[in-house]
Amino acid sequence: MPHYFAALLVVLLMGTVLGRVLLLKRSGIRAMHFGRLDKSDFAIPPVALFYFYTIFAVAFGWPVLTSERFFHSAAVAWIGVACCAIAIVILVLSLVSFGRSFRVGIDVDRPGGLVTSGIFAVSRNPIYVAFFLFMVGQLLVFPNWVPLVYLFAATWLFHRQVLREEDFMRQHYGQQFVDYCRRVRRYV
Repeated sequence: MPHYFAALLVVLLMGTVLGRVLLLKRSGIRAMHFGRLDKSDFAIPPVALFYFYTIFAVAFGWPVLTSERFFHSAAVAWIGVACCAIAIVILVLSLVSFGRSFRVGIDVDRPGGLVTSGIFAVSRNPIYVAFFLFMVGQLLVFPNWVPLVYLFAATWLFHRQVLREEDFMRQHYGQQFVDYCRRVRRYV
């Protein structure tokens, strides 16, 4: 049963982000800037699709690369579902705090204002924290080498993107961003 909830939460996570992008688009804001500055980012979607397929395949009994598990524990799987649900709450709080400033990727033309309130008063990068927690939760539900490899790769990619975004924000917002960095930690 936790497998079904975990798969449903993947859909909810992606739907939340894509829904926000579409709502912003309807109000005239282009929120999708993924891959604009670094063309290597376009390698991420096919890799992500393989990950999503793996999660759904294990949950629904489709063919998978490997069905080997590190352990079998319903309690740990439910803890993983809880981690995923908490991650979605953090994501939603982030999107609410972001308001019209939300972007996927770096918007060099119309970046919006610097958001430092709401959940951004606790973490400078709550969306990445949410994605990391979500992937940890998925690993607890699907304890297999594929989610483990993806967790390590995603952690590296998230950190790489955070550093790129922070460089841009330091240049764009100047002292305001430097002061914000002094008050609020990068992650938690």
